[in-house]
Amino acid sequence: MQQIIQDVIYLLASFLAVAIVLSLHEFSHAFIAYKCGDVTPKMNGRLTINPLAHFDILGLVLFAFAGFGWAKPVPINPFNFRHYKRGLAFTAIAGVVMNYLTAFLFYPLFLLVVTYLVLPWWPIYEFLYWFTLLLTSYSLAFCVFNLIPLPPLDGWRVVEAVNKRRGRVFRFFQQYGYIILIVLIAVHFLTNILSNYSVFALAAQIFGYIDILGYIMTYVTNFIAQPIYLLWGLVF
Repeated sequence: MQQIIQDVIYLLASFLAVAIVLSLHEFSHAFIAYKCGDVTPKMNGRLTINPLAHFDILGLVLFAFAGFGWAKPVPINPFNFRHYKRGLAFTAIAGVVMNYLTAFLFYPLFLLVVTYLVLPWWPIYEFLYWFTLLLTSYSLAFCVFNLIPLPPLDGWRVVEAVNKRRGRVFRFFQQYGYIILIVLIAVHFLTNILSNYSVFALAAQIFGYIDILGYIMTYVTNFIAQPIYLLWGLVF
């Protein structure tokens, strides 16, 4: 019975953390686009932190269970920007900057819970523990995932904004980037599933060698997290 309660608490904390992280990410895109002169996000109801305005069901479920995912892209019209390329670049990078800032702000909440919080009823502590931890880890994961320079992710939008030449390599990734991203996600997801069963240990190991997304999400996330951990480690 206790295990069931723990699983329910984890899922609740996970979905709430996803809702907050995704909403702040997409709101930042909409807000910066609006400040750069484009009213399209406001007209489409995206200038809000209401999670219902931003959810993509598949991206939400994947985020909650796999640790990364996506939301509905914020519609923009870059021709409305006062400065076209600057507006594109600022709007594209706004989401990952927001995620990194929220990770920086959420991590000390987690440290407060594990260091100072004492509660007589363990389910509340369990929820706060997972909620604050997942707010931090999902913020970092969403930041790294969206930096990948493949469409439709923010990293590709940055490439579009700063790239002046549209040669064959650019056109190739523009045309096939979605497929490449889906393959990367599928390999990573399959690797995680196979690794849960000992009978598929060899297959999981083989897929692990080609799990490029797994390498990115593990090593890059740990790398960008270190300044946050080190700084707040001086306080706690």
